[in-house]
Amino acid sequence: MTWSQQYDPLGNAMLSTLLAALPVVVLLGSIAALKIRIHIAALLGLLVALGVAVLVYHMPVKLAAATTVFGAAYGLFPIGWIILNLIFLYQLTVEKGYFTILRSSLATFAPDPRIQVILIAFSFGAFFEGAAGFGTPVAVTAAILIQLGFKPLAASGLSLIANTAPVAFGALGTPVIALSKVTGISEIALSAMIGRQLPFFSLIVPFWVVWAMVGFRGMLEIWPAALTAGLAFAIPQFLVSNFHGPWLVDIVAALCSMGAVAVLLRFWQPRNIWKLPKTEEALPTVASVQHTPTAVRKAWAPWILLSCFVFLWGIPKVKTFFDGASSPKFEVAQLHNAIVRVAPVVPPPTLENPTKPEPAIFILNWLSATGTGILVAALVAGLAMGFSFGEMFRTYGKTIYRVRYSLITIAAMLALGYVTRYSGTDATLGLALAKTGKLYPFFGTLLGWLGVALTGSDTASNVLFGSLQKITAQQTGISPTLMAAANSSGGVMGKMVDAQSIVVASTATNWYGREGDILRYVFFHSIALAALVGIWVFLQAYVFPFTTMVVK
Repeated sequence: MTWSQQYDPLGNAMLSTLLAALPVVVLLGSIAALKIRIHIAALLGLLVALGVAVLVYHMPVKLAAATTVFGAAYGLFPIGWIILNLIFLYQLTVEKGYFTILRSSLATFAPDPRIQVILIAFSFGAFFEGAAGFGTPVAVTAAILIQLGFKPLAASGLSLIANTAPVAFGALGTPVIALSKVTGISEIALSAMIGRQLPFFSLIVPFWVVWAMVGFRGMLEIWPAALTAGLAFAIPQFLVSNFHGPWLVDIVAALCSMGAVAVLLRFWQPRNIWKLPKTEEALPTVASVQHTPTAVRKAWAPWILLSCFVFLWGIPKVKTFFDGASSPKFEVAQLHNAIVRVAPVVPPPTLENPTKPEPAIFILNWLSATGTGILVAALVAGLAMGFSFGEMFRTYGKTIYRVRYSLITIAAMLALGYVTRYSGTDATLGLALAKTGKLYPFFGTLLGWLGVALTGSDTASNVLFGSLQKITAQQTGISPTLMAAANSSGGVMGKMVDAQSIVVASTATNWYGREGDILRYVFFHSIALAALVGIWVFLQAYVFPFTTMVVK
């Protein structure tokens, strides 16, 4: 027995859309306006989402309950698993004093905090996005920035803003691969199209993040570093995405960007070194502290190990090997193949291609999960730093206690996202944006932004709205490849406001409970950049010579 979704349960598109948006409004309003602690706000938003799904959309209670459990489980694994183990590694380095040495070496190499943001939050963060995704880059870069003396709000907000342009190709091309599967458009075509949309934003994001940090004048003082980082990222991003595919785009571009900035700093430094504000929260400057080369190497070793293990765990052949070794799959009781999406969200069924029910399978890929690679890196690094297994066990227990509320929040957030997906309320919001006529290229791009803001994942947004984008594009005479790609490109700008990413940032900076401040810090930047992507896609759809960029 299956249950078919309905997208206008009240018989009035406007009222149905307003009610579909209610869980998101309650969630974000509770965080930003009412300043309710985020784990309580997440649970409140989940309750509202369940109420809308059951009472308005007439979703059977047993399906709603199963969906909640499914989403919460996915929130804890693999996403919570990544955060837990990353904070564990960070705690180990702090206890041995290695993070202080790392902070000192970074401050000596790039003494200006504006350049530190470009190098760490943008370039280094992009490497982790390309290798792992799922919040890893924000957690790593925010933790490093806080130790360099940045205030928690700045460390969190700037890491979120910088983690935008790489997201569409994150985790070895996973978002593009997922988009290809739901649309039937080749991975190469989608990769090429995204590679003709995002490089422009990869060029401006280093400028943008420094502008957000110190203002326009302060940004102009370090324009050579911003331009070098942006160009060295954007050009490889375009070339690899168009002439190779989506798999290694971020990793190649990030390495080029870091290398280019490192070379630049050997010959150029800003005339005026900007200093971080002196506050109780900020750590004292450490640029003048000298450490032996051996100490610096030891301080960097855990993070080099982390990079190597994360990259290794992300290689498809390695993942396949680990999945084959042990990856039990569980069909979610009451939910698997029990819900059917209907037109116009999916193509109308035919005899050859009937509509398939929505699968609900939880994969416990504990060996191939990125979080497991991070845990192995942490254990190896811990032994190298001189920890005993007993000491590491105690530190792990402390880490679990530290991130307990973050894990609850992420579980509730993912449960909320899954309820909106399986109940069909997300599709109601998507259809509202799709009914915009000639302006559809702009609003279709914002649909991708909405998808990531709701789900916390560009991959999930592509699965959610990819088919709808293709169908609507065909109906309006616009290239389906353009709009499918725009879903992913627009989605990257929603990454900085999704609650999951904000929780990751607040956990990494030990600023839990102040997520509303972080949301307010990044919200304008998210909307502004998403609108710019929408304008860019609109130009590609209608205005020569931008139309020549569209993959035919």
